[in-house]
Amino acid sequence: MRILLSNDDGVNSPGLVALFKGLEGMGSLDVVAPDRDHSGASNALTLNRPLTVESHPNGFRSVDGTPSDCVHLAVNGLYSEPFDRVVSGINTHANLGDDVIYSGTVAAATEGRHLGLPAIAVSLVNQGKFHYETAARVVRTLLESPVPLDLGPHCLLNVNVPDVPWDALAGFRVTRLGHRNRAEGAVFMTCPRGKERYWIGAAGEGSDAGPGTDFHAVRENYVSITPVQVDMTRHEVISSLQEWLQETRR
Repeated sequence: MRILLSNDDGVNSPGLVALFKGLEGMGSLDVVAPDRDHSGASNALTLNRPLTVESHPNGFRSVDGTPSDCVHLAVNGLYSEPFDRVVSGINTHANLGDDVIYSGTVAAATEGRHLGLPAIAVSLVNQGKFHYETAARVVRTLLESPVPLDLGPHCLLNVNVPDVPWDALAGFRVTRLGHRNRAEGAVFMTCPRGKERYWIGAAGEGSDAGPGTDFHAVRENYVSITPVQVDMTRHEVISSLQEWLQETRR
C-alpha cells in the first residue's frame, strides 16, 4: 500500500507526526503538508502564484500553500509512482457537523477523492489530553480491515476520535453530520498602532447533536465515522424548485 499523508495544521504538527508513526510498517508513506497552519482553508487552491516545495530532514515535504495544494501537487507532480489512498490529519481539534465546510483537513481528503483516491480525514476531539496515538491507531485499524470498502467515486470518510486512551474508547459508530448553532460574535481588538482588528468568533455548540450524529457519538466516547459526499445538491427540493420557477415565469 502506498499512502499519502497530509493535514492543515502544518508539516510540524504533532498530530501529523503521530499519524506517520502510527502507520509505519503498513507500506510506503509519503508526507506532503503545508509549511504553516492553514486551518479553515477549506478547498482553496493557489492559482495566482507558483508553489515552493521544501524537503525536511525527517523525509517530510512542505508546500507554501493550502492543504488542497499539497495533495494536488503530490498526486499530480511530485511523485511518479501512484498512491493507493490519502489520509489527512490528525487534526488538532474536532471536525464535526458544519466544520467540514471550512476544514482544511477534510479539504485535503476531498482533493484526494477528486483525484480518484480513497480518502480519510481524521481529527482528535481535543480535550487537552492529546491522545494522538489513539487516533492514529483508529486509522490503522480502518486501513488494516481485510474487507475492501468501496463507497463510490465521490465519498470520503470523516473520522473524529475522542481524546481518550485506546482502552477507554466505547467503540466505533457510523454517523451522520450534525449541525452547530450560529458562531459566536467576532472579537474586536485594537492593535498597538491603534488599528481596529477582529478575530473570527468561536464555532457554535452542537444544535442538531442527538443520537446518530457525530456530536453524540464522540460525546459517548465512540469513534465517529461519517461518509461525506462531495455532491452538495439538495436533490429532494429539485422538483419543488422547478414548479416554483414555472409559476414565476408565467
